[in-house]
Amino acid sequence: MKYPQLIHSGINNKIVALSETEVAKLFTEDTRSDIGSQAEKMKFANSVNGLVTKFVRLDFDDSLQAEMLVMEFIDSLDYRAYEVGQCELWWEVFEEGMKQLHNAGFVHRDITYENILLTNEGLRLIDVSISALRSQVGDQLFDKYTESELLEMAEFREHFLNR
Repeated sequence: MKYPQLIHSGINNKIVALSETEVAKLFTEDTRSDIGSQAEKMKFANSVNGLVTKFVRLDFDDSLQAEMLVMEFIDSLDYRAYEVGQCELWWEVFEEGMKQLHNAGFVHRDITYENILLTNEGLRLIDVSISALRSQVGDQLFDKYTESELLEMAEFREHFLNR
């Protein structure tokens, strides 16, 4: 099936533009618990700070026969066009935001160049599909995930600052 305004086609989901301000992650299988879980994790992260894409609503598109996780449209910039000093500042703000999320009980679990976008407001996270909340997974798993995420962050930092 061909999707209108296709932005990204991942392994499990497609992302389509709905307007200049909204995109939707499409769920075409029976994924009610998955879409709900992602919405809850996104709302939780949004309550902590503005690092994760903002949740807008859950919806259904009859023409696509797809459940939709609607979120803000993030217009990304090419970080390679900016001075290293500016990128270092963006990184410091991002790192502080990640600490806030971890302390609040949210871990993203997929820190890669595909899931971090540079915007006019700085670095932002997208795709919370494998994220975890401490309240859902418990302390032991959460701490393990956070430890792995800190390693992912160090790798991304090198990529981001030494492009």
